Amino acid sequence: MRLIFIVLVMLTAIIQYPLWLGKGGWLRVRELEHMLASQQETNEALLARNAAMQAEVQDLKTGTDAVEERARAELGMIKDGELYVQILSPNEDRKHVTTPVITEKPGN
Repeated sequence: MRLIFIVLVMLTAIIQYPLWLGKGGWLRVRELEHMLASQQETNEALLARNAAMQAEVQDLKTGTDAVEERARAELGMIKDGELYVQILSPNEDRKHVTTPVITEKPGN
């Protein structure tokens, strides 16, 4: 009787091994579910970024407002008749201040 019990316990352990630790076991499934959730979050973030970039491209293709805004922000350009004002914080060193060069146009 004792031999049968030992054999049954051994068979149960042999059957349980692939279920828990095998190639398609519970531990591997949990790991893959975690990886899937992480990848889905990454994909959602990338889709949102792509949608924003697509909207910016569309705006740049169709309108001049986006081009003007980008030129002002990145190149510091100003329109004719506008006054450029830069406000410094009290602790900021004046050595880092750069004044944009305004070229005179013929006829002004």
